[in-house]
Amino acid sequence: MKKFWAFVKKEFRHILRDRRTLLILLGMPVAQIIIFGYAVTNEFRNASIAVLDQSRDELSRELTDKLTASGHFQLVDEARSYDDLHSYFKKGKIKMAVVIPSNFTQKIQHEGGAQVQFIADGSEPNYASTLVAYANQMVADFQQGLNPSILQSSNPSILVETRMLYNPELKSAYLFVPGVMALILMLISAMMTSLTIAREKELGTMELLLVSPLHPLLIVVGKVVPYVLLAFGIGLMILGLGAAVFGVPVVGSLLLLLAMSMLYALTALSLGVLISARVDTQQTAMMISLVGLMLPTVLLSDFIFPLASMPAPLQVIGNIIPARWFISILRDIMLKGTGWNYIWQEAAILGGMSLVLLLLAMKSFKIRLT
Repeated sequence: MKKFWAFVKKEFRHILRDRRTLLILLGMPVAQIIIFGYAVTNEFRNASIAVLDQSRDELSRELTDKLTASGHFQLVDEARSYDDLHSYFKKGKIKMAVVIPSNFTQKIQHEGGAQVQFIADGSEPNYASTLVAYANQMVADFQQGLNPSILQSSNPSILVETRMLYNPELKSAYLFVPGVMALILMLISAMMTSLTIAREKELGTMELLLVSPLHPLLIVVGKVVPYVLLAFGIGLMILGLGAAVFGVPVVGSLLLLLAMSMLYALTALSLGVLISARVDTQQTAMMISLVGLMLPTVLLSDFIFPLASMPAPLQVIGNIIPARWFISILRDIMLKGTGWNYIWQEAAILGGMSLVLLLLAMKSFKIRLT
C-alpha cells in the first residue's frame, strides 16, 4: 500500500504541475455554474419596448408607467404610427410594442372597457410568449388597481389583442434553425480547422510543408479551403431542410444570406487558425474548441436565452461571440426580410472580427516558425 500511495501522490503532483489541466478541472465547473445559473432562466429584465399611445390621457400614461416600473420592460421610444413600430422591429430596436387606442380613459370610465394591443417579435417565440404573458399580468394588475370612484361601470375590462410578427404560429423551428446553422458552421469551420493544423504540427509534418515551394500563408489557406466549401454546403443543406421539413422561410435575399454565411464561416475559420497557432496537440485544440466555442455559442449568443436579461459581464462576453451577430443577421434576413441597410453593422462587426483574428493568427504562426 505504501508503494500504491506513493504512486497516487506522484500523479497528484503531475496534475498540480500541469497548469492547463488545473485550469480545466477548476475553471470549467466555476465557469459553467455561473453561465448556466445566469443564462438558463425564463426570467427577463429590461426588454426593449415601444408604446404607440394614441390617447395620451391620464390612464394611458398610468398604464405605460405600470409596464415600465417593474423593471421587466424598458421604454425605448414612443412611436407616432404603426410605420414607426415596424421600423423599430426590423432594426431590432424593440422586442414588443404596446398600442393604446384613442380615448382610452373615456372608454374605461364611460363605456366599461377598452382594448390594448401587444405586438411581439415572433422570431424568438419563447421570448415573445414570455413578454406577452408578463404584459398581460401587468394589465390585469392595472385593471384591478383602477379607482372605483372615477368609473361609471362597476367592472370595467381591458381586453388585450396579441399579434406575433414574423412567426404568427410561434413555431419553435423559426428559433432553432438559425441557431443550429450558426452552431454547426462554427464547429465545422473553427474546430475542424484547428484540429487539421494541430494534427500536422503534432505529427511533425508541418515543418515538411513549410519547406515546400508553397508560401506558408498558401499552405494555411489550402488547409482551410475544403472546410469553407464544406461549411457552405452544410449551410445550404440546413436552409433546405428548414424550409422543406419545418417550413422556415427565407423572406429576404438568399444571395445576401449566403454572402453573410461565407463571412461568418471566414470568421470561424480565422478563429480556428488562431487556436491551432497557439496549441501543439489535437487534444488541446479539441478541448478549447468544444468548451470555448460550443457552450458560449449555445448559451450567450441570443440563440435560446435572451442576452439582454443577463448580467453585464455576460453581455460583454456574448457580444464578442461571432454567433451572436450571425444569428441576428439570419433572423433579420430569413424572417423579417430585411436588406443590407439593416444588417450592415452586424456584418461590419463580423468583418472586423475576421481581420483581427487573422492578424493574430498570422502573427502567432510567424513567432512559432522563426
